[in-house]
Amino acid sequence: MDKIISADGTPIAYEAVGSGPTVVLVGGAFCDHHVTAELAAALAGDFTAVSYDRRGRGESGDTLPYDVQREVADIEALIRHFGDRAVLHGISSGGALCLVAAAAGAPVDAVSVLEPPYRVSPDAPPVPDGYTDTLVELTATGRRGDAVAYFGELATRTDNAS
Repeated sequence: MDKIISADGTPIAYEAVGSGPTVVLVGGAFCDHHVTAELAAALAGDFTAVSYDRRGRGESGDTLPYDVQREVADIEALIRHFGDRAVLHGISSGGALCLVAAAAGAPVDAVSVLEPPYRVSPDAPPVPDGYTDTLVELTATGRRGDAVAYFGELATRTDNAS
């Protein structure tokens, strides 16, 4: 895999296939570049498809504490590396990152998302008080497995207890 250096000095590993306009493929929280490799191969006939390891995953580096703006900077660094503009496609939390990047003014022409993790159903269980603070604390202290378990508890709940 090749690497670029993001704005904060973190190395971001990527694979690019094909040629043409750039499409950056952003995987979900528990994914590395392999998750989007098949889609990249399918796009390679018409696009430069870029699959990458989000920071803290695969062959990419990480800089703590976590900050979503660093992930946006990673996407912007990939876009700059391949040209002036790109299309973004994201899966799950990668979809949320694509939307945040576009809203922040990243040079994107279009955004496609699949199953972003937004709670829009009025029937969804409420988020417990301190939920986000708990996730941030667990990740900031290196307890990523506990953060995944805590996230999964809420994601799989069907009751309305908090």
